[in-house]
Amino acid sequence: MRRIIFVLTSMGILFFSIKILSKNTKINPPIVSVSDDLTEEKLLNRAVIIKKFIANNPSYNKEIVFFIDMKISSGKNRFFVYNLKNDAIIDQGLVAHGIGSETHTEGVLMFSNEPNSFCTSLGKYYIGHSYIGKFGKSYKLYGLEKTNNNAFTRNIVIHKYDKVPCEEQDKPICKSLGCPMLNEEFYARIEKLIDNSRSKILLDIYY
Repeated sequence: MRRIIFVLTSMGILFFSIKILSKNTKINPPIVSVSDDLTEEKLLNRAVIIKKFIANNPSYNKEIVFFIDMKISSGKNRFFVYNLKNDAIIDQGLVAHGIGSETHTEGVLMFSNEPNSFCTSLGKYYIGHSYIGKFGKSYKLYGLEKTNNNAFTRNIVIHKYDKVPCEEQDKPICKSLGCPMLNEEFYARIEKLIDNSRSKILLDIYY
């Protein structure tokens, strides 16, 4: 009888200790690495710029920012979810660019802010409200620079498309009409971040 009481008491102490530990232990977000030193250096430089911008504009999310590096091939992960506090990539995925950004030179893109250009536009955006459109739930984008300030009138939005693959590949993926277009699986993760954010999340597209 004493042995049973001792065992039950020990289990109770162990359970209580685990409960306290799990309550006080913070789980850090997973850190995703990039395969290229130049890509990482550019990312860190953009993060510095974004931090300064947010410091002067406190209405934006101070922890999470989205980056798209257009120098990376469309078949490779180039949409990065970045944690500004930890200076770490916490997620990444494929994203299509505008068909108008294609040139006759492989690996070289062009960019435009002009209506009907079907080009990707570079610069900082903030992610606005969602709506239901041709591709289901999508998010309006508002350009914050001269290079992208026509985004809203051009109907440039973040949306999903079932033809965008989930996995990296060696060949380029499909093109959009100028929108950052994501695969459904990655989009679902991005959607949760946007909807759960109390402040506006920034998107920075650079080359």
